[in-house]
Amino acid sequence: MLPHQLERIAKRAGMGLGKLGSAATNGSGDLFLAFSTANRLTADVFAERAIRMLPNDALDPYFRATIEATEEAVTNAMLAAETMVGADGLRATALPGDRLVEVLRKYQRMP
Repeated sequence: MLPHQLERIAKRAGMGLGKLGSAATNGSGDLFLAFSTANRLTADVFAERAIRMLPNDALDPYFRATIEATEEAVTNAMLAAETMVGADGLRATALPGDRLVEVLRKYQRMP
């Protein structure tokens, strides 16, 4: 993929967060990065080079996969988290997995 294509794919991570209710507020700290190892020799010299790339019209499955992978990663992280006490005694309670499944089923987000 070319740089502009990877940038478009990386931006889809925000849609995965949005599906989980994120409002991407000022303090959210969301960063989306994409890296490629394709076409490595094209940057080595100033000579004309041939490159390989996917056509833009072929990117839709990658967009959807990025959205779904982000949503899955956040859900997994929330379920794996444990209750903790941080600075100044601030307590963050773990998300009860059984309650989450109940809510997801209620709103038809899970079979």
